[in-house]
Amino acid sequence: ELSRVEAELSRLRITRETVDEVLSDGPGAAAPVGNVELAVLPLTDLAPVMLAAEASGDATVTSPAYRRILVAFAEAPGPLRCKDVCAAVGLGTQANHVEGMRSKLKRLVERQILAETEPGLFTLSSRSGAR
Repeated sequence: ELSRVEAELSRLRITRETVDEVLSDGPGAAAPVGNVELAVLPLTDLAPVMLAAEASGDATVTSPAYRRILVAFAEAPGPLRCKDVCAAVGLGTQANHVEGMRSKLKRLVERQILAETEPGLFTLSSRSGAR
């Protein structure tokens, strides 16, 4: 239990440092956001997903590549196609990139993080009503 508490304390320290960095006016300060509510609300869909993945030890979902994919879905106004996701995460839209992305998206559908609302069209499960 002590190691669990120490790990939690470490996470809180990192969070505190990140918040201090974001709020500072020094180098690396966050760019001004026009409407904070619009910037934060889409990401609230991700919090339960990421917490559940972390709690279950799902290293795939918590990896940087999958986090970028999930952020792309959180920021999107609606469902996305594979090419749209590739563009959002900075990949090319060549066939090999699109097919690689399709397998990642299908993996997230299997984990019930994404939903395939129609063939080739993906959205966060929490937005599709599947959860």
